[in-house]
Order: sequence, then structure tokens, then C-alpha cells
Amino acid sequence: MRRWWLLTITLAFSGPVAFAGLSFGQDIRLEAAKKEGKVVWYSSLAVPSTEKIAKMFEAAYPGIKVEAHRTGSQRVLQRVMQELQANIKNADIVHTSDAGHFVLLKEKNLLMKYTPAGVEKFPSGFKDKDGYYYGLRASLSAIAFNPKVISPTEAPKTWKDLLDPKWRGKLVTAHPGYSGFITTHILALVNQYGWDYFKQLAQNKLMLVQSANDPAQVVASGERPIAVNGAEYFFYQTQKKGNPIQIVYPKEGVPLVVSPTAITSFAPHPNAAKLFTDFTFTREVQQVLADSEGLYTGHPEVRYPEDKPKLGDLKLLQVDPEELEKRNQEIKDRFVEFFGA
Repeated sequence: MRRWWLLTITLAFSGPVAFAGLSFGQDIRLEAAKKEGKVVWYSSLAVPSTEKIAKMFEAAYPGIKVEAHRTGSQRVLQRVMQELQANIKNADIVHTSDAGHFVLLKEKNLLMKYTPAGVEKFPSGFKDKDGYYYGLRASLSAIAFNPKVISPTEAPKTWKDLLDPKWRGKLVTAHPGYSGFITTHILALVNQYGWDYFKQLAQNKLMLVQSANDPAQVVASGERPIAVNGAEYFFYQTQKKGNPIQIVYPKEGVPLVVSPTAITSFAPHPNAAKLFTDFTFTREVQQVLADSEGLYTGHPEVRYPEDKPKLGDLKLLQVDPEELEKRNQEIKDRFVEFFGA
């Protein structure tokens, strides 16, 4: 079970592979999707990209609206489960950065078995072997620092460098109680160093924020000049906007966070959901994620900015979605135990 997810995904980035275009105009679901009129998307994707993809879809398919609800990964899952308890079946598509969520949802028979067109060419790490969910995007969890406050020569270069007492009061972390991205990051480092690493890290009195995107602004502002984790793609975006931030990719390994998407088994707009899911896995949309966000994807034809590292050049720390689901509560509890909130 573990091998299918942990197989090296970097082969997908070694060269171009032909990808068959989708004949959406001939899609027999199109008329049914138009009758449904909309698709409801619960997503943890950053707001600008969520809105951009929604507008792209609506332009491609006039008459089918995208009702997007964007929040942190943990809140996406919480909302879905709370709505179901109230017998509210609203979400067509669920997308989070916590692969463990999809193990849980699949076990509860809450996901539709559906394979988007073209994903057969994606690497193993982006595909559920049973065909219920697929990685829409991927990112790295990296260290970042403000070079106006911390000199590059002095800045931490490894995860254990962050334990140095000289960084006390200068660090920021996102929270696994909000962000599935950070849950994945924590498990990757626990598997590498054990819980004692985080117990020691907490001694440096970290500032706590919610989203994996939040540390970028905190670091760029200088409020806390070093981020001990966070979405690398958002660090990259912040840097590209001219903000003082530099990214560190520790040589001992960088957590890779694959963010799945799936159609719910109770989807009120199933045809629109399938159409939208196929759309998000086209090369065009996957390229938008790479270009606009600095994200990685499983699509073999997507190309990346020259100033971003190739996944094949990094040591990637990957986690098993089943282990992530089983240890989800443990991760949150231990984080609160060490960091106090």
C-alpha cells in the first residue's frame, strides 16, 4: 500500500510525454452539465488561483458557474463532515493539501470513483491506486528568511539549524490545525528526526499563524525574519513581487506536499463536477498552476520557471497518505502540546 505513493515522482519531469487533448465540445456530459448549471468546489488552493481557474472554466463553458469556497485544508474537511451530519450535500469537488483527508473520505464511501482524462501519464505519487483521487498540484515546504534582517551567510541552511537558540523570538510557523500542508510537513520531519525535534524547536518561542501561505508575509515584513515552514510556491510568489525573501531548500530533504482533488459520491452536480475535474487536469490549467503560482504538477508536459529548482535535483521527503490520516490527530495534539496553541 505504501509503495504506490512513495514511488519516485521525479521521472515525470525528465522529459516531454505526448498528452492527448480533450474534445470537450464532443463530451456527452456537456449538455447534462449545462442543465445542472454549476459546480460547487471546496478548495484550499490560494484565492487568486481559485478565482482564475473558475473564470477560465466559466469562459470555456458558458452557462456553467463555479461556486468556489476557499479555506484552509482542515476547515474544508470539517465543513464537509459537518454539512453531512446536518444532511447537507453541497460539495461537488473537494480539494485539500492533506492527502490523509482523501483516505478518510474514501473509507467512508464519500468519494466518487472517477479518473480524469490524461492522468494515466501522471507519476504514481499523484494517483490513488483505486482511482478515487488525484494530485491536482504539489509544492514543497521550505525554509525562508528576510535577507534585509538576516544575512545569507548567517541564515539557517538545514532544519536542525532552526534549533539554534540565537533564533529565539525570530521564527514563524503555520499551524497543522488549519493547514493540511503543515500537517504533511510535520509528519515528514517527525519521520526524519522524531518528535524531539519539534519539542526543541518550540523552545525558540515561535510566532504561530494559520495558513501555509501566511509565513511569507510575516518574513517579508521582517516581523519574524525566518519561516521554519511554509508553502514554497508562495515564498516564490512573494519574492517575485519584489519583497525581501529568500528560500532555502535543505539538502537533507524537503517535504513534498501533493494536494489531491476528488468528486464526492453525493455530488449534486455530478456531470459538471466531471467536466470541471477534467478541465483542471488539462495541460493548459496545470501550466497555469506552474506559471501563476510556482507550483509543481504531475502533468508531464508542464514546464517550470528557470529560477525554480527541478524536483529531480532535490531530495524529497514524502509521506504515506494512510499514515498521514492515521496520525492526523496525533500531529495536531503534539503541536499544541509543544507550541501552546
